[in-house]
Amino acid sequence: MSSYKIALIIEEINQSYQSAILNGISSSAADFSFNVSAFVSFSGAMINPRHDTGEFNIFSLPDFKEFDGAILLTNTIAYQPVISDILSRIKEAGIPAVSIDSDIPYLYYIGIDNKTAMRQITEHLINVHGLSRFGYISGPADNPESADRLHAFLDVLNEKNIPISSDSIYYGDFRSHSGKAAAEYFITRDKDMPEAIICANDVMAASAINRLTAEGYSIPDDIAVTGFDNTYSTHNYQVELTSVDRPLTLSGRLACKMLYNHLIQQPQERNIILNMSARFTESCGCCQNVSHNLNEFKELNYRNYMKFEESQNFMSTLNRISTGLLGCNTFEEYIDLLKKYITEIGFEEFYFCLCDNWNTRPNVTEAVINNDLDNDPIHYTDEMFVPIAYRDGKFYDIDKIKTKNILPSVAEYDGGGKLYYHIPLHFGERCLGYMVISNSQTPLTNSMFETLCISISNSLENIRKLIFLEYAVGRLEKLYAQDTFSGIYNRNGFVKATAEIYRKCVENQDDVMVMFIDLDGLKKINDTYGHSVGDCAICNIADVLTESCSSGEIYCRFGGDEFIIFAANYTDSDAKQLTNKIKENINKINENSDNPFTLSASTGYVIAKPKENEDIFRFVTAADKIMYAEKRKKKLSCYLQSE
Repeated sequence: MSSYKIALIIEEINQSYQSAILNGISSSAADFSFNVSAFVSFSGAMINPRHDTGEFNIFSLPDFKEFDGAILLTNTIAYQPVISDILSRIKEAGIPAVSIDSDIPYLYYIGIDNKTAMRQITEHLINVHGLSRFGYISGPADNPESADRLHAFLDVLNEKNIPISSDSIYYGDFRSHSGKAAAEYFITRDKDMPEAIICANDVMAASAINRLTAEGYSIPDDIAVTGFDNTYSTHNYQVELTSVDRPLTLSGRLACKMLYNHLIQQPQERNIILNMSARFTESCGCCQNVSHNLNEFKELNYRNYMKFEESQNFMSTLNRISTGLLGCNTFEEYIDLLKKYITEIGFEEFYFCLCDNWNTRPNVTEAVINNDLDNDPIHYTDEMFVPIAYRDGKFYDIDKIKTKNILPSVAEYDGGGKLYYHIPLHFGERCLGYMVISNSQTPLTNSMFETLCISISNSLENIRKLIFLEYAVGRLEKLYAQDTFSGIYNRNGFVKATAEIYRKCVENQDDVMVMFIDLDGLKKINDTYGHSVGDCAICNIADVLTESCSSGEIYCRFGGDEFIIFAANYTDSDAKQLTNKIKENINKINENSDNPFTLSASTGYVIAKPKENEDIFRFVTAADKIMYAEKRKKKLSCYLQSE
């Protein structure tokens, strides 16, 4: 049986809801010969739009035409434009897709009857416990599941003629900090506390209970609190949590089966609505339903201890990774250390894929002209550079891959059962690349996996900035040493380039040669043809020196129309030969260029043994005097010829 490539779109895989569904997909992938590529982002928790942009970019990575099908948890993504783009691209690709818990008309759908489940919870609190003053902690307003649960809650209150004001509804994001913030909101607002707070999921409910308890409220004696999804063992909470039990792992398995049925052309219904049941227990006041099985508590205690020990060990590893990677000074050092950590963590496969422009040196001048200094690259390039490719305990040498292929060829797998996590590498909205982890439980079981991903991205950005800083320093050094007009050394560059050679000549008492060159008639050229033509004459002399100095001589524009050449161990014959070569190259320019002027220069040189504490510019002055004498002879010759 051939294998199928399946794309999975999901956010925040370390949350209990997503983790349970992923376990179902992972456990079923081999049964249907699926190799699943999970495109994962961690957004929202940072409360940083630029960070979220960088995270969301991972969803632009897959070319869905390269996949046989897709599984979507778009309900976990809080930004609607990203969802719309994903759905549009899947529709254009024409592949089958299963949406879990978000009913999209043209896709297969697996979900539950959110309204019926929330009605059961709300009616129970009213009919059984006689409560009538409610607060509600909702998920995002534009999330379909969240909206269904809220509407069902409001419908029941309306049917029971129980009033509720809009300020009794707090909109969160399904994360734990929302539950805490909501509880603080109810505590501090200028109204009576609710008799019951109904929450749209367990995570927010648990955090709300913790905050209320810290404030001195007793659950459920003072306030009843309910959740939804039953994602954790009820014994994990301060009080056993009234919630809605739903088969999340089964949702993942069924999503795989629905795709497989479509691929083998097996007829099936578009929708599967799973059964769920409300579980009424301690947090709503149904204390008679609380389990006191000692073995259950022992097992829970052991599991929690093992998770704690694993987290402690991983935290120690994470601290070493963070400090180690941030301490790297070169990209090569960074990659070598990251390879070490990969094997230490125990990933079965790991691919580090960088945009081929991740460290491109910016054209600062062009950016200033276009007012584009803050425009970071936010898209993946057509090709990816792969400095790390690790599989089965071996590192492979990979140069580049086509981005549409996503994985290098060493990752190709004919059978099924592979689950690849594709994680974005970015800094803010700047797209650096992505990394791929295969068949590891670390992303699902370790709460600090997101921190590991952020640490790797931040340390990579640190290396990028070090590369740019080195480039900037080099550019500054070049600008400091280079005549920006003619492109050859300026006086600073000349001093720096000659310093060590000159020092050795002093030490060894070797001869030095300094030649002074002065462009003839620059003022006349400027006055007659304009300064732009005069500038051309200066550049012509710089070109002549570049062409003539081919034996290790050091030359520069000394200033204005003046130039200097320095050489060590030069003889008088060498200096005369260089002078003749300069004249020949000037003549070539006069013969071959369209200049409206005749290029001419005067030269003069000195050769001597430098003494201790004798500055090189003493020889420059001496050469200048000799050059000036030659220039006077030229002027006199021109005057006599005109006579």
